[in-house]
Amino acid sequence: MYIIIAIIIFGILITIHELGHFIAAKSVGVRVDEFSIGMGPAIFKKQKGETLYALRALPIGGYCAMAGEDEASDDPRAFTNKGFLPRLLILCAGSAMNFLLGMVVIFTMSFMMHTVITPVIGEFMEGCPYESEELFQTGDRFYRVDGERIRTNGDLNNAFAKGDGVYDLVMVRDGKKVELEDVELTLREYPGYEGKKFGFIFTREEMNLSLRLSYTATQTGEFSRWVWLSLEELVHGKVKLDDMSGPVGIIDLMNTAGSGADSAADAAFTLMYLSAFIAINLAIMNMLPIPAMDGGRVFFLVVTLIIETVTGKKPDPKYEGYINAAGLILLLGLMLLLLFNDTAKIIAR
Repeated sequence: MYIIIAIIIFGILITIHELGHFIAAKSVGVRVDEFSIGMGPAIFKKQKGETLYALRALPIGGYCAMAGEDEASDDPRAFTNKGFLPRLLILCAGSAMNFLLGMVVIFTMSFMMHTVITPVIGEFMEGCPYESEELFQTGDRFYRVDGERIRTNGDLNNAFAKGDGVYDLVMVRDGKKVELEDVELTLREYPGYEGKKFGFIFTREEMNLSLRLSYTATQTGEFSRWVWLSLEELVHGKVKLDDMSGPVGIIDLMNTAGSGADSAADAAFTLMYLSAFIAINLAIMNMLPIPAMDGGRVFFLVVTLIIETVTGKKPDPKYEGYINAAGLILLLGLMLLLLFNDTAKIIAR
């Protein structure tokens, strides 16, 4: 069941992305020849007006084929014959829709949460050595840890991930920022609590509209930060092939997470959490300046504008088409490699 749900979620993410391009293209008068969900042979297709709508067999992508997208055209409604801003709007609309979808899902998730843990000290565990006028007091809010801005309890957990150590802290106390430098914190066991703790008990606040909006903004920011950190690790060679996943791996992850949940509500929350992260991930990754990606097309759009401004001549769009075609081949090759890798990992289990 969760495999089917995961496939549907993946299809929705692709549909929303391509729908962004489609709506933007139609809104600025560009002729759309085909709006397709999936790749490969068509399972269903219908011609309506000037546009062919198709559902294809492989749920690994989709496309919004516009007139004159990769070649010169005499059609005044062709993509290449539109101005800079209309083309930029079309190219960015897909990622914008994915990003917006991620935010909507996160906001919806907040209605499944009655309270939220905040990075505010409500009280201290019995025997905690850090309660003092010089260090921590009840009501202190963690503002920065080692230079990292703390907005949520999740941020605080990440900042304290190294455990025992010396930290530079900024707390908000009675509306004022208090700097605590070189504070040595040690994890220890406390009566009535499992595992080792620093000894802080954080407050819980009842969810309201303000907290829901705050949760949506901070979680969106957190997901975005994770994507950039992953890209940084990828560039520095810290990510191996086994650490990467394609559609099959993502669907398998969703299936595992949903099947392992304690209840249907927990499964729904987990799947929504993963869906929001994937949507934001897709939005950011797709805007990277890589050929065949929307970000690559934006890059060529800017380069074309510069060439037109300097030389007064419009470059032949077929050359961009060649580069994008080569990029698409490489991208499909990577997806096939990830497909085999994901399948091998599943079989090995």
